[in-house]
Amino acid sequence: MNTEKSKIESFREWVVEHKLRTVGALWASGVAGSLAYNWSQTGMKTSVKIIHARLHAQALTLVALTGAALVEYYDHKTGAKAERVAKFLELGNHHQSD
Repeated sequence: MNTEKSKIESFREWVVEHKLRTVGALWASGVAGSLAYNWSQTGMKTSVKIIHARLHAQALTLVALTGAALVEYYDHKTGAKAERVAKFLELGNHHQSD
């Protein structure tokens, strides 16, 4: 159980550090999944299939951006972001003194 918690926590930390990559990956997977689903539907024009895929991907992107905003808000409230910024500034100071 303890290992599972650390895996979830490490995944959460990666998502926090790479918010835009996460949103981009969700968008790309949303477009691919929606295109695959829409292509299996018969009786629709190709342009309609592409438009539907884009709309689905946009909705998924909005959900992902909302999730990223909630994570940012949570980190701000708990002080986790301040700790990350302090670590970043510490690293920056070490590089300048070299």
